[in-house]
Amino acid sequence: MTTSPRAAVVGVGTTTFGRLPGLSADDLGGWALREAIADAGLTPADIDGLITSRVSSYEAIASDNAIQPRWVTHLPAEGRMAGVAVQTALAALATGQCRTVALVYGNDGASARATYGGAGEGYGTSPSLMLPYGMTSPGAFYAMMLQRHRHLYGTTEEQLAAVSMTFREHARLNPNAVMRKPVSMQDYLTSRYVVEPLHLLDYCLINDGGVALILTVPEAAPDHPRPPVYVLGAAQQGQLVNSDFPPEDFWAGAISDASARALRLAGRERTDIDALMIYDNFSPNVLFTLEGLGYCAPGESGEFIQDGRIGIRGDLPVNTSGGHLSESYLQGWGLSVEAVRQLRGECGPRQVPDVSLIQWTCSSPIVTSIIYGTEP
Repeated sequence: MTTSPRAAVVGVGTTTFGRLPGLSADDLGGWALREAIADAGLTPADIDGLITSRVSSYEAIASDNAIQPRWVTHLPAEGRMAGVAVQTALAALATGQCRTVALVYGNDGASARATYGGAGEGYGTSPSLMLPYGMTSPGAFYAMMLQRHRHLYGTTEEQLAAVSMTFREHARLNPNAVMRKPVSMQDYLTSRYVVEPLHLLDYCLINDGGVALILTVPEAAPDHPRPPVYVLGAAQQGQLVNSDFPPEDFWAGAISDASARALRLAGRERTDIDALMIYDNFSPNVLFTLEGLGYCAPGESGEFIQDGRIGIRGDLPVNTSGGHLSESYLQGWGLSVEAVRQLRGECGPRQVPDVSLIQWTCSSPIVTSIIYGTEP
């Protein structure tokens, strides 16, 4: 079974990643936007829709880059908005609000010394009654979730290490990745705890960078110089009741629901998927997502990821760019660009062979799942 594509990605752009002092989030978002427009073979005058996130405003991005949109929206800064942005673009295109929409993200977190935790920060843990008990950062919540997973299923540190080790191997093949030094099992086990049982190498990399994508209506896809990548299906599922508390099912129910609907819209099955892009703000999220997607039973993800299974030449490649753990933490946006570049066949030594369908998934209080493919 196949269905009509929802949209086509015809341009992507990224900045370099790392510490880029002197460049604001708007500068970085604009840099990526200009790269994406050129990649699509367009000019700013061709862009009639605009979605922004983590930059100061849509006004600044539009004005600085000579875009005069007829439809525009600005999303919150949380990483879960990366998937919401794509869904929002699909809705705008499907209803005729615009024909070619730019999605723009800029992050100066490293230079701005964003902490994602503690008093006064704006991107991590909202003030709540849990703060006096030490739950002052997203890492604390994921540490609790991992501790529960270990208690229920016996997941070991050595099993979890495969996530950091594999993604670093992928990053070694990515010239734009921030961290490219190999990680051994000993490196992982001896790295310091940040919030036990999470090691330093279980944490994403807060850096500066920008990402942009250009989406258009499917019938216009052949008019652009790059091979189009189609958005075949997308869905989301909120799990927001008592969302201050780590979910007992590790978001598995919401992940399963969103994934099933996205695949159904795409007219595809889970067995059709060639690779995954998983929101890896913390390495245990890879385990939780694999279980929620149904690749393994609850509690079996630690064993499932062993023996190179999630490597580029494995049965199920995951986060081939190095992901948030080794490429850079671009809050999910960079993983969509990696999906597009993989499907175009542009990834050189880290290219997945014969890839035609990639699923992007973010597990969080708003789970999103997107199916990208080469064929409509």
